[in-house]
Amino acid sequence: MLDFKRLAGQYRSELFDKVLPFWLEKSQDKECGGYFTCLDREGNVFDTDKFIWLQGRQVWMFSMLYNKVEKRQEWLDCAVQGAEFLKKYGHDGNYNWYFSLTREGGPLVEPYNIFSYTFAAMAFGQLSIATGNSEYAHIAKKTFEAVLAKVPNPKGRWSKTHAGTRDLKGFALPMILCNLALEIEPLLDAKFMESTIEVCIHEVLDVFYRPELGLIVENVSADGGLSDSFDGRLLNPGHAIEAMWFIMDLGVRLGRKELIDKAVKIALQEVEYGWDKEYGGIFYFMDRLGHPVQQLEWDQKLWWVHIETLITMLKGYKLTGSEECLGWFERVHDYTWSHFTDKDYPEWFGYLNRQGEVLLPLKGGKWKGCFHVPRGLYQCWRLLESLSER
Repeated sequence: MLDFKRLAGQYRSELFDKVLPFWLEKSQDKECGGYFTCLDREGNVFDTDKFIWLQGRQVWMFSMLYNKVEKRQEWLDCAVQGAEFLKKYGHDGNYNWYFSLTREGGPLVEPYNIFSYTFAAMAFGQLSIATGNSEYAHIAKKTFEAVLAKVPNPKGRWSKTHAGTRDLKGFALPMILCNLALEIEPLLDAKFMESTIEVCIHEVLDVFYRPELGLIVENVSADGGLSDSFDGRLLNPGHAIEAMWFIMDLGVRLGRKELIDKAVKIALQEVEYGWDKEYGGIFYFMDRLGHPVQQLEWDQKLWWVHIETLITMLKGYKLTGSEECLGWFERVHDYTWSHFTDKDYPEWFGYLNRQGEVLLPLKGGKWKGCFHVPRGLYQCWRLLESLSER
């Protein structure tokens, strides 16, 4: 049997003694506001561009810790300064959130990416709870409304696809909305909240989950069917597994055990399918028919995939007692801690090759920021602590 108390201490120490101090000390831009996310192995800044979705994630992270762990002023100060930078420079004045900015806040990439919006909503929602600031709550609500309005066409006029030939819809947005709706629930009307959640659950479990495959696909046709194309065959095990702990949280929130049980079943199918039997770790991308995928990084092992799997398997075990979940948690824990952690410097590596060797020594960049590692450490610490008290 795993020593839950010892493991809880391991996750807690990594979070509070190494990872959070790294971001507090290395990422805050004291001159221009916001955060640097392009940090090398030691935490030195190697690029000053600021990516809205990563800025929002860091605001959310420190606001959440302030709300749920301890009222530390340095955490709140970190969140507020990032939010003020976002409020001033991150959107076009109508809460259309850019993708990236210069260090000083000049727009670089137009608001084509809906995840700039979703993480801005998460950030200002959580910070409004921490501060009681009604302006932050207003920004969160207006941004959430914009997200829902964009669901039929997330990229809007910046979409590269030609309408009407092969119209596909993606899994990422309904997946994120499952989490976002719970994040900003205190700001939403109860009936509106319930209807939004039901739509998200339906999309994830009835449209993108394909019982004939036992897997979740990344894209389906506009009518909900399978498409035999690169995008239509694409699988992302990490996405699917992460979404299942969102569904578990919704199952707890709604008191619906069948949601939890189905999420556990799907998560186990996904990790079994996505696990690299030769080298260990979970593949990044796969093809549901076994064809070559277009993403050249398909066989890389990524930090977030493994961290989200740790959360899902531990949550699944706690909620259902599944020994299979516990076994997978142990296997993924061993792989993650032996491959992604850096023995010499704080924070974790993000990108490994198939064999598990470090590809990029960076600790943050355009896609990796202050989010998956600290959120995963926080979630696993809390879950392990709860299990140790049983």
